[in-house]
Amino acid sequence: MTYAFVQDAPANRAIYEEIRTGLGDETPPGLISHVVIEREDGLRYIDVWETEADWQRFREERLEPVLAKVLADHGIPFDPNEVVRDEVTVIDTWFG
Repeated sequence: MTYAFVQDAPANRAIYEEIRTGLGDETPPGLISHVVIEREDGLRYIDVWETEADWQRFREERLEPVLAKVLADHGIPFDPNEVVRDEVTVIDTWFG
C-alpha cells in the first residue's frame, strides 16, 4: 500500500544539500517521489513511497545516520523521536 507524508523542517537549502549529498545518487528502493519546497520558516518535504516499510528501511539505514552527522556538524541536536510527519492519503501521482 502506498505510503506518503508531509514534513516541515527548520532547515535551510545549504543544510539540505549537505544531507542530500551524504545520501548519494542511488535512488532508494520504493521511492516514488520526493519533493522539497522552500518556505519562509524552513523546508517542506512531500514524500511518496511504495510502502511504509520501504520508507522505514531507508530512514533507518540511510537517512538517520546522515542526518545525525550533518546536524552534529552544525551543532544541532537530532532526536528522531521528535520529528513530526503528517501522513497523507495518495489519490494519484502523475509524472511528466
